[in-house]
Amino acid sequence: MAPAQKTISPRSWAELSLLALIWGGIFLASRLALNEIGVLTLVAHRTGWAALALWILVLALRLNVPRDPRIWGALLVMGLLNNVLPFALLNWAQLYIQSGLTSIFNAATAIFGVLFAGLFFADEQLSARKLIGVLFGFLGVSTAIGWGALTSFDLRSIAQLAAIIATISYALASVWARKTMQGLSPIMSAAGMLTASTLVTLPLAWILEGPLTLSLAPVTWGAIGFASLVATAGAYLLYYRLLASAGSGNLMLVTLLIPPVAILLGALVLGETLRPSALAGFALLGVGLLIIDGRLFRAR
Repeated sequence: MAPAQKTISPRSWAELSLLALIWGGIFLASRLALNEIGVLTLVAHRTGWAALALWILVLALRLNVPRDPRIWGALLVMGLLNNVLPFALLNWAQLYIQSGLTSIFNAATAIFGVLFAGLFFADEQLSARKLIGVLFGFLGVSTAIGWGALTSFDLRSIAQLAAIIATISYALASVWARKTMQGLSPIMSAAGMLTASTLVTLPLAWILEGPLTLSLAPVTWGAIGFASLVATAGAYLLYYRLLASAGSGNLMLVTLLIPPVAILLGALVLGETLRPSALAGFALLGVGLLIIDGRLFRAR
């Protein structure tokens, strides 16, 4: 018999909605920042300032800092999978596709997460229900891309592929975290991961896009501040709080709430419009996530 799923309190619903607003807003913030700075420069800013904020918290709370080189090696891999690759790929994708469409592809992270968990962990085997949900998810992604784009090879189709690879990287990061991050404080894990990410992206951005400058437009600094301090450092803290209070099953609901926020902000601020196929793809993806979650069946 499956374990009972935690219920969501009104406070958790409020925090879940806040997290969806924050992570839905990151797509708009990133697109605004990319008007002035490069893809890797934005990643370096996002991880660097977020790492600084979390290290202040680590010191204030007097958390134990790991000394084992193997832990720092694991944090480096985690940073590559959970920050460097997906942040850079999603940033680059937004140069060629709408921010709302990027958020729809990003929602497929949960689909790939379930698939990889079933492949790597004996206690998370793929049931028939989960397989059906994964199939709906893949159908949704294919529909959002557009069947015509599957046979073409232009910058737009490459950008869509980059966004999907980013979601696969996020899903692999969740597998890596379960295998290597056990017993490490969530705040310390996030601080270490973001520090490792910054040590990778800062020199890369410097070499490929030029020296970082602090002489940026107020809009760019506002976007960087939101991306790093709110949508990264702050969102990690809120995420782990919700994970403890509402459970991972209920937390999956945030995946369904992020794209509508990103789509609405993209339409209001950037004047974006999405093809009906993209919205239909998100609907199919949402059905897949609800099937995997299983609450519809429990309700019946």
